Amino acid sequence: MSSRRVVVTGASSGIGAATVRAFRGEGWDVVAVARREDRLRDLADETGAEYVVADLTKQDDVDGLRDHLAATGGVHALVNNAGGAHGLDSVESSSVDDWVWMYEINVIGTKRVLSALLPLLRQGAAETGHADIAVVTSIAGLTAYVGGGGYNAAKFAEHALTEVLRLELNGEPIRVVEIAPGMVATEEFSLVRFGGDQAKRDAVYEDVPEPLSAEDVAETIVHALTLPRHVDLDLIVVKPVAQAAPYRLHKGPLAVKGAKG
Repeated sequence: MSSRRVVVTGASSGIGAATVRAFRGEGWDVVAVARREDRLRDLADETGAEYVVADLTKQDDVDGLRDHLAATGGVHALVNNAGGAHGLDSVESSSVDDWVWMYEINVIGTKRVLSALLPLLRQGAAETGHADIAVVTSIAGLTAYVGGGGYNAAKFAEHALTEVLRLELNGEPIRVVEIAPGMVATEEFSLVRFGGDQAKRDAVYEDVPEPLSAEDVAETIVHALTLPRHVDLDLIVVKPVAQAAPYRLHKGPLAVKGAKG
């Protein structure tokens, strides 16, 4: 596997950083991509991954990422993980700026990276027989919920983009895998959503039995991309057992109904 090179976006924390660690653990060459160089440098020192500092909402940065990859060994797999949410306000009262930010990073950023790297992925597929694209979306892109607003809209769009991409690439040896996580307790996702309010962030996960970890999702991504090349897991929905839907979350211990202690 050391001959395969994977690019992981949104790699400075959470699912992205865990995915870098997981692929390195499997012997892959990994290029970690994010805006925060200090985080990337620490991750590279820890894992031996390469890194590229890039803001995926800026075309010049994405073009620079493409040029670096082309000059240093190409790419055989892409994990498009960068994304995020702002706010839980209603459609009526939510900030247009928040919606624009969510659309830029979740949808347009994904499109920029795919357009830039697909030629390199095709070259990688010609070298090794196949290439892989994994897009990390969310169950928010499959099911609407009160307070979802702009995040639902952005993730539904990213889900649609991924499905169209799979249709467009039909006939080529390139897998397109969508991973749609439910509740994942990472250090930053909800903190960013609530504008840095730590108390609101902590309340999301309070008394929830075993929400997913970033490592759980990373393991799912690596599993999907290390299956035999003819096996394509089109859509993987991964949630904690306590979460039946975005709007139905059990709090407190899980227990068998009617069981007697």
